[in-house]
Amino acid sequence: MGILNVTPDSFSDGGKYRELESALSQVHQMIQDGADIIDVGGESTRPGSPRVSPGEELDRVLPVIEGIAASSDVIVSIDTQKSEVAKAAIKAGAHIINDISAGRFDTAMFQVVSDDETGYVMMHMLGDPQIMQNNPAYDDVINDINTFFDEQIGKAEAAGVQRAQIVLDPGIGFGKTLEDNLTILANMKEFCGHGLPLILGASRKSFIGMLDQSTVEDRLGGSLAAVVSSYLHGVQIFRVHDVKETRQTLDIFTAIQKHLD
Repeated sequence: MGILNVTPDSFSDGGKYRELESALSQVHQMIQDGADIIDVGGESTRPGSPRVSPGEELDRVLPVIEGIAASSDVIVSIDTQKSEVAKAAIKAGAHIINDISAGRFDTAMFQVVSDDETGYVMMHMLGDPQIMQNNPAYDDVINDINTFFDEQIGKAEAAGVQRAQIVLDPGIGFGKTLEDNLTILANMKEFCGHGLPLILGASRKSFIGMLDQSTVEDRLGGSLAAVVSSYLHGVQIFRVHDVKETRQTLDIFTAIQKHLD
């Protein structure tokens, strides 16, 4: 899953793809580099980021989604917490709703997922982006996230969402300490018990810099380390900025694994 943020303030690529031409050029490059899914976001969710109105978010994402749909058969994901944005994005050509709130912020989201029979990425987050990094704390981070998933899956199913539509994301960096992030990465297999696909979004995130003092631009190696580790623990989808390098890493690693005695 290649990341395309059409925002002015995302932590890694904010402001780079706000113009339609540059956004579509990046999409086509990511497809050429091996992306199976393009995740389009119109609202930054970095720690402390301000909310934007549905209208502004739609103005940012709809032209891009329509442009992708008109020029490619690639799967498109809309990264949004708002049912209004999700509904319009699906109509414009998106296939998946990637919701960092897991349906907590908009009670109509599950109904949109059910009505339109879309894929749905359900992510764990403690609080919301404005406050999520203000001293996050858990009794047991793995058990707490699994309990959260059980609860939200149940609510989604009650609204008519089929389990086959759901993908789970433990939410690296969303209301997590460094220790929490590393514990999640080391124990990704513990989320496989739900019987649903897992997605990892660790690309270029701050936990890498906390370990080696690297800047956002210098976290490729750390991002790939998280990908390989999580692949070994059952993760099937990787949301990344560096599509070409991630695709090569997974292709070569899996080729080697096939020759294990």
